[in-house]
Amino acid sequence: MISQFFLLSQRGDNIVFRDYRSEVPKGSAEIFFRKVKFWKEDGQEEAPPVFNVDGVNYFHVKVVGLLFVATTRANVSPSLVLELLQRIARVIKDYVGVLNEDSIRKNFVLVYELLDEVIDFGFVQTTSTELLKSYIFNEPIVLESARLSSIGPTGLFMQGVKRMPGTAVTKSVVANEPGGRKREEIFVDIIEKISVTFSSSGYVLTSEIDGTIQMKSYLSGNPEIRLALNEDLGIGRGGGSGYDHRSSFGSAAVVLDDCNFHESVRLDNFEVDKTLTLVPPDGEFPVMNYRMTQEFKPPFRINALIEEAGAHKAEVILKIYAEFPLNITSNTIAIQMPLPKYTIRASFELEPGAVGQTTDFKDANKRLEWGLKKIIGGSEHTLRARLTFSPEAHGIS
Repeated sequence: MISQFFLLSQRGDNIVFRDYRSEVPKGSAEIFFRKVKFWKEDGQEEAPPVFNVDGVNYFHVKVVGLLFVATTRANVSPSLVLELLQRIARVIKDYVGVLNEDSIRKNFVLVYELLDEVIDFGFVQTTSTELLKSYIFNEPIVLESARLSSIGPTGLFMQGVKRMPGTAVTKSVVANEPGGRKREEIFVDIIEKISVTFSSSGYVLTSEIDGTIQMKSYLSGNPEIRLALNEDLGIGRGGGSGYDHRSSFGSAAVVLDDCNFHESVRLDNFEVDKTLTLVPPDGEFPVMNYRMTQEFKPPFRINALIEEAGAHKAEVILKIYAEFPLNITSNTIAIQMPLPKYTIRASFELEPGAVGQTTDFKDANKRLEWGLKKIIGGSEHTLRARLTFSPEAHGIS
């Protein structure tokens, strides 16, 4: 049961606010943002997705820089509410075309109409883009192409001319082409988050891939489609999974630890020819989520060199090498390095001409963070960090 839903910008501006049950104070959005912005509890730098203030439960997810928040005084399942917030973000994106502050402000009437149909008096009714079409009567106001970002959050790797135009999948599912023609298109993305732990000498200690096959459909008439995966794919790594195929383990070149499928996917022929059969619903949805810890070659190599630099001081030199072709660009790289617990200060020096790089020292959990907005294949980048230790430190570890 949801009492309130509100949508905030990164600055804390209230973009959308809907009170369903009048059980929570009206100033909850301000209370939430102040708590999140200045969160310093339990040694954490960032607020957890769920917390309680004065008897009010706050749930939030961050999607492309926007905070989707729900409040309630009831004892509800956190995973249920967090999934609901993700689905609300997806539904709004399906209808307005692109998820950003400008687009939502221009379509605020449509957004409020969607929220009133998704949640009624605090109870969830539906989050299906297709079912909502019968109840939504406002037309979306689509932003001009020039105002849209050319790289979406899914653009981890881009390859020259093969990159799809940035506006190809940013149109509303209820908007037609000029002349009233229906769009007969479907887009498929494979989005993978790669997490790798390197030793100081550059050896891979742990590696994991969390992936999603994402689909956005503009097809009319609900046609059945088939999506073929690698024939040498195996699922199941010594334990149960959403759909267990441990019989194929051993002969498969690509082995997923586990996976799950969208409710519209039929697996009748999956064991035979690794084909997924589905009738795609309108809008954007994940066809398949998967996780893999099988050994693979990371797209990056990282080396760290640590040297003493005087009493209670040390210098860390971090190097990252992009081990992929020159015509591929990687976006949004985050590097984290744990530091000794007695580190009290860190200063950073980037290479000359560095653009789009950020550095930070997280004192609460003693961690160095280095962010790179973009890396071109074959390039390398260097960061120098000068560490200062407390006088109680005896040596460097």
